[in-house]
Amino acid sequence: MCKSKRPHCPLLLTGASGRLGVLLRQVWQNHPGLPRAHFVSRNACADSRWSPGQVTQTLPRCDTLIALWGVTAGPLEALALNSALAVTAHDLAKDLGATRVLHLSSAGVYGPGTGLTEASTPNPVTEYGHAKLRMEDRIAALPAIDGITHCCLRLANVVGADSLAPGLHGTKPIELDRFPDGHGPRRSYIAPGMLAQVLTGLATLPRHALPHVLNVAARSPVNMADLVRSAERRITWRRAPDHAVQTVTIDTSQLAALLPRVPIDADADRMIADWKTPEGATP
Repeated sequence: MCKSKRPHCPLLLTGASGRLGVLLRQVWQNHPGLPRAHFVSRNACADSRWSPGQVTQTLPRCDTLIALWGVTAGPLEALALNSALAVTAHDLAKDLGATRVLHLSSAGVYGPGTGLTEASTPNPVTEYGHAKLRMEDRIAALPAIDGITHCCLRLANVVGADSLAPGLHGTKPIELDRFPDGHGPRRSYIAPGMLAQVLTGLATLPRHALPHVLNVAARSPVNMADLVRSAERRITWRRAPDHAVQTVTIDTSQLAALLPRVPIDADADRMIADWKTPEGATP
């Protein structure tokens, strides 16, 4: 990590104390071969403690800012902070000399569907999905004259940072919906180590190659039951309610084309191994 008074790091990541930030810090701490990164949080568990509104002189300059921060739940007023934080990320990048910002959006902007591409019409069904879509619109309206390129990553579920995470860390059975075909939910996922490779790959692309929005997930979706079994946890099945959707997946063809050297193929076993052993997550 960068330790001098006013250092320069290739990557600066905000939101280090969030569930995803903690996972990614573990990956970076176990992989000296990754580009140097500086993790920032309003809490003490980061390389720098910083909150929006504070002076930025204590932070290192950087080439790419990765905005992990965001609000995932709560009233509409709280979710609206996602748009405000996107603007803050832009201003912070400008102060630190960054020329690109990778924002974490969500595959939730699409709503239910399979094989959803970046060209699919967004149709969020949750307030969180609506908030992230508004965030994307706010980012698209940011001034281009500042010389900063923005890319909104429509991130799928991340192993260890999704709804399964509490159960994967615990010992009690994990409850899953069982659908009429006898199987459970199937979703697009990505593991923390793979995500770290994607982020570093996008940080080194020519800026003109970065799209405004980009789907981020492993190439093939996985059954959530397979993730639970690979983690050696038990499953408690319940009948899926009528409104439940069995399969929700996104297409990652554009990601694969942009980063042909980054492996995005992984089954449930490899994803759980990635999550369990950060030291083995990336080559």
